[in-house]
Amino acid sequence: MKKAIFIILFILLISLIVISSYFIYKQLREENEQESIFNELNEIIQIDSENPVKINSEANEDINIDELYQINNDLIGWIKISDTDINYPVMKNINQPEYYLRRNFYKKYSSYGTPFLAYECNLKTSENLIIYGHHMQNKKMFGELENYKNKEFYNNHKEIIFYTLDNIQKYEIFAVFKTALYKNDTFKYYQNIELNTEEDYLNFINKCCSKSLYNTNIKPNYKDKLITLSTCEYSEENSRLVVIARQIEEGGV
Repeated sequence: MKKAIFIILFILLISLIVISSYFIYKQLREENEQESIFNELNEIIQIDSENPVKINSEANEDINIDELYQINNDLIGWIKISDTDINYPVMKNINQPEYYLRRNFYKKYSSYGTPFLAYECNLKTSENLIIYGHHMQNKKMFGELENYKNKEFYNNHKEIIFYTLDNIQKYEIFAVFKTALYKNDTFKYYQNIELNTEEDYLNFINKCCSKSLYNTNIKPNYKDKLITLSTCEYSEENSRLVVIARQIEEGGV
């Protein structure tokens, strides 16, 4: 009897090891596949293109995303924060708002997804461009936004670069905050896209600054374009971490 129980427990243990090993292998394989894809995309957009998009910034490399657009015309831009892993294409599918929540650049399933522009946003006309990305445990995708909870990190990473097919936009972060969804006092930052009146604009800016984890001493002026990076935050249920910046420079092709 004891021998039978031992055999059963041994089989269960082996089964658990096999199952765990499979999921670890699967996760590592997906991580490697994603890294390979983004490395490939990075190689495509580098300086060899004949007409790189340029901006007045010594720290910024010249890139061209036209070739990526030829591969997938859901591409609307490329987001980059220097000295971080945030260096990704930004997508928008006009038929399915969250199409890239679980798809890679090549439209294949991926738990990483690909950063995407909020469906309600118009790249050319919206006052506030909202970009969503996953918070992966290995800090990939928008996982490194978690570092912005630390003001010292913010002090060294204040700028966001957003390349589009037409130009390149440089933004300065002015607020970092958390907000839990589905509560009575939820700050619905994701609804503030068209800030047409000065009152609406300033009310939104004041709310962002008042919720910020620290004071950046930066406050946008009415009509300054905004960009918002949003990802999951795990200190409470259904929480989001939001990094929002004002446009300070725009360069042409």
